[in-house]
Amino acid sequence: MAQQVSTQGPVRYMQGIAVPAESVRPTEFFARTRRHFQLEKATTWAGLGGQDVVELKKSDVLGGLTIRFKGSLVITLPSGTAATTARWPYDLIKQVRFTANGASNLINCSGLKLKVREFQVRADLNDRGVSNTYGGVARTQGTLAKASESWGVGSASTLSAGTYDVDLEWFVPVAEDQVDLSGAIFCATSSTDLTLTIDWEQSTNLFALTGGATAVINTGVVEVHSTKYAIPIGADGQIVIPDLSLFHSIIQSRQTAISNAENEIRLVGQGAGKSLLRVTYQLWNGATPQQPLAMNKTNFSKQSWRYAGNETPDEYQDGQVMRLVNERFYNSDIAAVWGFGAHEFAAENAFRDAVDMGTTSELRLVVGVQSSVTLTNPGLEYVQETIFQAGAGA
Repeated sequence: MAQQVSTQGPVRYMQGIAVPAESVRPTEFFARTRRHFQLEKATTWAGLGGQDVVELKKSDVLGGLTIRFKGSLVITLPSGTAATTARWPYDLIKQVRFTANGASNLINCSGLKLKVREFQVRADLNDRGVSNTYGGVARTQGTLAKASESWGVGSASTLSAGTYDVDLEWFVPVAEDQVDLSGAIFCATSSTDLTLTIDWEQSTNLFALTGGATAVINTGVVEVHSTKYAIPIGADGQIVIPDLSLFHSIIQSRQTAISNAENEIRLVGQGAGKSLLRVTYQLWNGATPQQPLAMNKTNFSKQSWRYAGNETPDEYQDGQVMRLVNERFYNSDIAAVWGFGAHEFAAENAFRDAVDMGTTSELRLVVGVQSSVTLTNPGLEYVQETIFQAGAGA
């Protein structure tokens, strides 16, 4: 329910929004709120290479967004061949950008990075037994797929002519945690400005076509659902809200200067007041269409992170060790198909393990690549997930 916020008397600024100071009562909020799952928008999608922009409704406290795409993939082969690249299906979303109350691009990453993040924070969610094809081989784990989804066709796989149903889902975590709502957004005011922008990948990055082959997505529909939490009214007539003095951010970057050695990549956006929750990455390599290198001992030597001069708190002997540790954290083999590696600082105890980006200066991601790997136009795609102060105070 949307409520008009009065700023008479003492006010507190949270996420750039003024709210009555006496309304910030987390214990009462969590005792009385109720979760809502609502459709924000359903529309014909903009098409491959297009863009969909969704203005979100101004009500309640926003915890997360779910993007669903459904359509039909039509492959025709009058001549030539057709195949999917490794960007299919989850990087059908080239880029998701979420902006709130003047904070630009709190979330800015591709669909596949959102997919792996969902498995990272929910150890009760796994893809074991969900069969999909990658590289022409049937896989029953590590695909990051849900049984309720449909890829239509395999990833990095040769295609036959036909019509295939596609049904995909991505979760956009506005709040870092859906229990304590750290980073959730206060929406119940006319000054709130919430925008979700979805850039769809171009056909040439999803499909490899020769001769007269075509790959067309028909009847594409995109839905955006919100997970929101109702704002209760206290006995004093004031709204009751939790402490929303934090922003949650997921930002993707790319580094192309990669060699057969120990590569140090300085993490962007460092500064006081930020806590680093995890860094997730994959190395794309080869001639077009590229594929991510498997995270194993054959491809990767030592994996670590550093700060200051040469402080190295965590060091994994090779890619296989990192793979084993990541599977223990996430209950999913995120390295098996998509070649992900991750330095995890929040899965067990964020209060203990999160990295203070203000006191650990010059943070670097260290990626060792084995000398036996042939590098062709390599690109390291990495995602930093942080939480930081957002205008709290009177």
